[in-house]
Amino acid sequence: MAITTAMCTSFKSELLGGIHDLDTHTLKLALIKASPSGTYGAATTNYSDVTGNSDEASGTNYSAGGQNLDGAAITVSGTTAIVDFTDEVFASATISADGCIIYNSSASNKAICTIDFSGTKTSTNGDFTIQFPAADASNAIIRIA
Repeated sequence: MAITTAMCTSFKSELLGGIHDLDTHTLKLALIKASPSGTYGAATTNYSDVTGNSDEASGTNYSAGGQNLDGAAITVSGTTAIVDFTDEVFASATISADGCIIYNSSASNKAICTIDFSGTKTSTNGDFTIQFPAADASNAIIRIA
């Protein structure tokens, strides 16, 4: 099916309701396999949407559920609030993925956003790195204007 880069609609509502604390909760990044059967984007509500469709990537040195995101930093750029993370590295991995989901494991695995890699990305016994964009009002992976 398809992956779209999007902030999940449910996350926006949950953020206003005080469910997410992005700099103290445990946020995770899980990879979505190549050619997933489900559709992921703004309508995604939970990490279980991926696992329920058996669409989580699997491979050497990758564990189900993905990895904790480190270095969450909330800042403001002009009138836009942004969140940045340390680039995520799955070390010595043999894996293929078309995208990923960022979710809050401290809040019942609620989805935050989905990211499309614009094609299948692969590593063979090497580092599979998610490089986050510049932490500014135009590019940050999570931004509220």
